[in-house]
Amino acid sequence: NMNEVKDSFVAAWNWATKEGVLCEETMRGVRINIEDMTMHADAIHRGGGQRKIWCFGTDGAGPNIVVDVTKGVQNMNEVKDSFVAAWNWATKEGVLCEETMRGVRINIEDMTMHADAIHRGGGQVIPTARRNYYACILTAKPGLMEPVFLVDIQTVEHAMGGIYGVLNKRRGIMLGEENRPGTPIYNVRAYLPVSESFGFTADLRSHTGGQAFPQCVFDHWASFPGNPLEPGNLASDLVTKTRVRKGLKP
Repeated sequence: NMNEVKDSFVAAWNWATKEGVLCEETMRGVRINIEDMTMHADAIHRGGGQRKIWCFGTDGAGPNIVVDVTKGVQNMNEVKDSFVAAWNWATKEGVLCEETMRGVRINIEDMTMHADAIHRGGGQVIPTARRNYYACILTAKPGLMEPVFLVDIQTVEHAMGGIYGVLNKRRGIMLGEENRPGTPIYNVRAYLPVSESFGFTADLRSHTGGQAFPQCVFDHWASFPGNPLEPGNLASDLVTKTRVRKGLKP
């Protein structure tokens, strides 16, 4: 049955080599030998799920997915469009603070539909599906994500202490430092959350006597520290502030 899973392995390999294990950079010169495999007896658990994917989100594209894993449920195609519309709505206005969602997969495992077709229309199914999506996400320990800059700083050796202090104060993560051969100049690389970057350049220069010159480029999304469902931490406070700003119930 190796041919049954070949396409799934190819799709996984393309994904893995594009976003490598160390820092999600493209991989080179890697070979994998598949030496042995034990597969599930049920064919539905051997598929990659390509045929059962209902939609991606948001707006038909993005890092969120709905998969139909039901068995023997009739009339699923009647409600598919409603589920897709609900998914686009839910992923565009997430459950925590109506921000776009990332990295969420929903499996539709079972469904009981009303016998009368008039009660299976979009007006009934879309709000219900959206509430179910939200309930699934809330029980799966959701978190916040934040954009992160890659910061490249040119400086001299005696100003390194000030750079470390500013980055630590702003939740920065040092990646390394490298000296340019034959010069007193050092290149310092670090990750810096975008939310902490406001005023970063002025703060950095004030702590280094104007001898540090940063350049910030968007690099990736990262998990925001803290559980947004537990009060009293940074994530919870950010959710509350965002909801108040948007006129939602805190």
